[in-house]
Amino acid sequence: MAIVSLGGMDIRRSLSQHSGPRKSPYELTRRLAEYLTPETRPEDPVRVLEQRVAGLLGKPAALFFPSGTMAQQAVLRVHAERTGRRAFAAHPQTHLHVWENQGYNALHDLWFHPVGDRNELFGLDELKAVHEPLAAVVFELPQRDIGGVLPAFADLAAQAQWVRASGAAAHCDGARLWEAQTGYDATLAEIAAVFDTVYVSLYKGLEGVRGAVLAGDAETIGQASVWRRRMGGAIVDAWPLAAIALMGLDANLPRMAEFKRHAQAVAEAINADGFAHTTPDVPATPLFHVHLPMSRHDAQRAAQNLLEETGIRLFLHARSNPDPRRCSFEVSVGISGLEFTPHEVVELIKGLPSRM
Repeated sequence: MAIVSLGGMDIRRSLSQHSGPRKSPYELTRRLAEYLTPETRPEDPVRVLEQRVAGLLGKPAALFFPSGTMAQQAVLRVHAERTGRRAFAAHPQTHLHVWENQGYNALHDLWFHPVGDRNELFGLDELKAVHEPLAAVVFELPQRDIGGVLPAFADLAAQAQWVRASGAAAHCDGARLWEAQTGYDATLAEIAAVFDTVYVSLYKGLEGVRGAVLAGDAETIGQASVWRRRMGGAIVDAWPLAAIALMGLDANLPRMAEFKRHAQAVAEAINADGFAHTTPDVPATPLFHVHLPMSRHDAQRAAQNLLEETGIRLFLHARSNPDPRRCSFEVSVGISGLEFTPHEVVELIKGLPSRM
């Protein structure tokens, strides 16, 4: 069993960390050595990765970035320069605004127009209510911070079509697009065809170490490469990151449907028990939220005590709720999550109040 130490505490099992290999640098290095050959050149893994992702997404070109934050800022800058517009629109809880210190504005002088209610998916009517010329609209699939929900594919296509007709670009924040595909009766290429540009993450579900790939038409990707260099992302020694991502595409991508089925089984057990409940009731992807009848601080303290006593990390952090007596946490099922049976997850959740 791989054990990772965090602040002097040993994490033996984790429902929140769905990246198994990252727990053990030795195991990851061993697998990497088996994956490469004496003939592998430093530029090969990056080139192969870009070609493979472009093929999976059905796009003419793709470009490696050391982070998704950089990839999305670069492509939004390109769309802004091309359209002569400085605003982009997205869900109020878009990762670009909530988790990235508004880098789009600090570095690129872009501004953000939130669309719709912060706790619901936005629709075409909300987009039409944005009375400002936009450079791009960002669609996050799935919408992580409201439970990993997905818009219906027909709705998504109609919204993207309207965006293009308005002169803006339709961009997909596909940090979890590998997982989102399980919620549609469509291939990755069919989903990506809805958008002008698509970003995908190389860790999370793929269990890479870090990195991202941006895909789109050759001209846009070429312009994005200029901004990648300006932002310090044109690293020449990216081959380990790319090689590990290729391992994830081989090992994890074919298992996304399995992860989703397990997530649905866990959610069903939680909802049947009644102590907590999930959003959505039936997860559309391997990602969902669990809502607890506890304050955020109590839940965080209980989870910390659980970790110290058993070595089990149930979640990274509890999320606040307008009702201070309630909170929620995120579950993203991957290889690590498969180690937990639905019954065990229910018992761990029910046991939180006793660990405060």
